[in-house]
Amino acid sequence: MVDETLSDSMRRLAEALRPGDFDSTLAAITAAAVEVLPDVDFASITVKHSDDTIATAAPTDPLVLDLDGAQYRLKEGPCYDAAVETVHVISPDLASDRRFPEYGPYVVSKGIRAQAGLRLFDAPSSQGALNLYSHRAGAFEDFETLANLFAHQAAVALSYAREIADLDQALKSRTTIGQAIGILTERYGLNEERSFAFLTRLSQHRNVKLRLVAAEIVDGQDHHELV
Repeated sequence: MVDETLSDSMRRLAEALRPGDFDSTLAAITAAAVEVLPDVDFASITVKHSDDTIATAAPTDPLVLDLDGAQYRLKEGPCYDAAVETVHVISPDLASDRRFPEYGPYVVSKGIRAQAGLRLFDAPSSQGALNLYSHRAGAFEDFETLANLFAHQAAVALSYAREIADLDQALKSRTTIGQAIGILTERYGLNEERSFAFLTRLSQHRNVKLRLVAAEIVDGQDHHELV
């Protein structure tokens, strides 16, 4: 029965976590968590940025924003710990969990009795954790296998979404730079190599990314304004 349940969960996960753009992938992960994982009533994703700011993404219910925010303020709770310190944090009974002396009573007063935080990704600019909330005390006690499976599947979907976003940005940048080179070539009679060299010098002189300088030229600014 356990194998059949796991197999069915794997199939449903594969169907639910088809990667798209980054934001829609985040939303798909939290929606799938509520649909696929046992005892999960609400879900969200906590993202810790490189400047140490923390924010919530893709909440499945407005209540989650309040609960996540309480953890950020108190600097305690499963989702806070999973995003900042530990890979997975599971609390089957928040009412008696001594790790969260302030957050525990608060979340229980909101009707949540169990919670899990699962680390999803560690990127150079951010860390992310999946937050799972349950009304049932004792939820997530035998959760490790399915939790690891879900975290792995979600991480793969997120990685793919990031790659697509990077590729899309690269293609847009390449197109913009090509257009700027064409404009300089036509306007000043330069060949492509010299036009690109001009863009590069301008980028270095202004300490502005090459694609942004190119975008300004494409938008119609004279190069004297750009220097």
